Parts: sequence; structure tokens; C-alpha cells
Amino acid sequence: MKKKSPKKSGVSLTIKLGESDTLKIKLADVLVPPGKKINLKKDFDPRFTAGYKNEKAARAKVKANVALLSKLQDKLYAQDRYSLLIIFQAMDAAGKDGVIKHVMSGVNPQGCEVTSFKTPSTEELDHDYLWRTVKALPRRGEIGIFNRSHYEEVLITRVHPEILQRQKLPPSALEGDIFQKRYESINNFENHLVENGTMVLKFFLNLSKKEQARRFLARVENPDKNWKFSDADYAERQHWDHYQEAYETCISNTSTPHAPWFVIPADHKWFTRLAVSEAIVRSLSLLPLEYPVVTPEHKKMITGIGKKLKKEV
Repeated sequence: MKKKSPKKSGVSLTIKLGESDTLKIKLADVLVPPGKKINLKKDFDPRFTAGYKNEKAARAKVKANVALLSKLQDKLYAQDRYSLLIIFQAMDAAGKDGVIKHVMSGVNPQGCEVTSFKTPSTEELDHDYLWRTVKALPRRGEIGIFNRSHYEEVLITRVHPEILQRQKLPPSALEGDIFQKRYESINNFENHLVENGTMVLKFFLNLSKKEQARRFLARVENPDKNWKFSDADYAERQHWDHYQEAYETCISNTSTPHAPWFVIPADHKWFTRLAVSEAIVRSLSLLPLEYPVVTPEHKKMITGIGKKLKKEV
């Protein structure tokens, strides 16, 4: 007799898209279906705005989404059951910092933490590549934002394979296709997070090479922005095509139902912020967030205290 598969309990954190869209933004236009092999040039236009041209209205919608996100975060924090991990990856000058600043401006800092992953430290190199990521994961009730992430280990290391030689890896780790093995490890890691209550949203800010040149030039010509530009930024630009290929392969292998990739057009900053804010509030709204309900005894106790306080007002 064939056994029936046990039913899974709890909430599904898989992203499902709604059919209606009052803002002409369909998340299906920027979400990478699981298993789809993408081509950034053919499949995603960095200048895409979903036919939306009213920048002023877009800014107003971002403001509304910020307010909604604030309310959702309040419930997330109070309920203390789920958490949200938001990952941003992009080429230099794509606007990660600006998106974080604008979209998360209404979030309570007490329940949100931004982590920027730079060159691994000596201590971090003495652990596996996911170790520093695990250390920075959001606790229940909180929002964690990764400005770059564990994905650097299948992006910059692919463009600069010599980096792997400094990671003290055992010979077995270098056998076969190390990047394919890392894709699998990352997918399993993120699936584990989702199964334990962490919603994972991943955004690649898709900037064109020409727009990057404009933004780099603005940093060069504006003295107040000189500090944001270095020769290393220009040096990495010379590997543009290789990075695009690395992103295509990475995203194609790691966009899953439980942790999807959103490829967000980044040539127009106002649309980038609008699309990211829409994706976050729509996705977070899928969780069954609610304020905790107190016990009858607790309710009776605070009601009594309320009566006493009224006499003091």
C-alpha cells in the first residue's frame, strides 16, 4: 500500500505573484523563474520602467510603501516569529546604498540591521565562506539587509579565481566544479533559512555599462564625491563582460521558489527604488503577521491598571 506524503505544517514562504497591478509594475517582469537560464542583455533592460514615466508619482508611491513597510515591520517585530533577509548585489555605482537609504527609511532601527560584506578578514578566512553570513543573519522579528553577501564567493571569485588560493581550502573542495558545488550549498542554506521562518529576497540591481560610466564620471568631476571613487573601481570595470557572465550563471542557478532573484532595472534610480519597495512590501505581506494576543489573565491585569491610571490623568 502506497504511503501518503505527510502534510507540511506552517506557512509557505514561497513567493507568489498577484495578477492585478495598479502601478503597471508586474513583479513577473523582474523576477527570475526557478530553473530559467537568463541572459541579462536579452531578458532584462536596465532602462526598463514598465511604461511608468511619472517620476513624481513614483516617488509618492515609494513614500507610501515606506509607510506600509513600517507597519509590517512593527507586526513582524511584535510577533517575534518570522524574520526577513534582503540581499543586494550589483556592479559598482548601481545604487545599492541609495536604495537601502530610501526604501528602508521608515524602518525602526531597533529591529533592522545592515551588514556590508567587504574583503574577508583573517578570522573570516579561517572559516568556511558562509560563516560570516551566518553571524549576521537577522533574529526572529527582525529585518537583515546584506549589502553584498555570500554571493561574492561565486561572483568575484569567478572573475578572479586567484582569490580561491588565499582561502586555505582543502584539495577536495577544489575538485570538480567548485562554483556548481557552491550554488548547491547556497541553495540548501537558503532553503534551511526559509523552512525556519526567514523570508529571503534577493535583488540584483541591473545597471548598464554606459550608465555606470556616467555615474563614475560624476564622482570624478564632483569634489564632494571624489571619496566614493578609486582606481580599483575603474579596474573592475575592465572585467564588465566577465562579471555579467558570472551574474547570469549565478542567478540562473540560485533563483529558487523559496529564495527568488529579482533583476531590478537600475539606470533610473527612481524606478529602482519603486520596484524594490513594491517587491518587499508585497512579499512581506504574504506572511501571516499579527500582533500577539494576550491571555485573559493578562488582559484583566492591564485593564485593572488602566482604570488606576485614568484616575491619575
